[in-house]
Amino acid sequence: MRCRILVANIYPLLRAGLRALLEQKEPYEVIAEADSESTTLELASSLQPDIIVFDMDIERVACMKLLKSLSISAPASRILMISTHKDSSFVMQCLQLGTKGYLLKSASVLELELALEALKSGGQYLSVPVVSLVVSQAVKQTREETKPISHSKLTVRQLEILRLIARGETTRNIAQGLRLSIKTIEAHRSQIMHRLHIHDVASLVMFAVREGIVQIND
Repeated sequence: MRCRILVANIYPLLRAGLRALLEQKEPYEVIAEADSESTTLELASSLQPDIIVFDMDIERVACMKLLKSLSISAPASRILMISTHKDSSFVMQCLQLGTKGYLLKSASVLELELALEALKSGGQYLSVPVVSLVVSQAVKQTREETKPISHSKLTVRQLEILRLIARGETTRNIAQGLRLSIKTIEAHRSQIMHRLHIHDVASLVMFAVREGIVQIND
């Protein structure tokens, strides 16, 4: 099955480069290119792509506003952010607004392929330096939290799956490793989020670190 991609970048040359690169890889198909915030939102809303490769060089406030709008207009589209920003506050905001993948612009072509495969399979992908940022933010919040949520609401299996999610494993890899179906893993993840009242991956990672379910150097 083809994976339909919308490339969002304000520079024609970079869009052309991304398109050429992506269209060499199976099963990706670039269905449209967006050169501004408005066209990104318009095309995402009308085309409902599987993945949005989001490489927009815009102000942070505008970026957050666009991500929020995309989460409403194209809720099923999975956003792969490509950015130069490495500060934890920006990364956490992007993840909390629904971004499923976050790559630094210094990433290799191989890492881009790994990120796309993860998102296509229903998982998430963070560049290694970004993982450390999320974990550091989790540790900081752990110190500031006075009333942590107990993980006693989770089953042993759900704790195991939560640990793997926090480590950045894709849904497919978790399913293969535990010899369960992808649908079963997705159901467990949904139940975990529901029981913990958590709605994004970044918050799941922070919870897992705070509760000692995953270690900083895991």
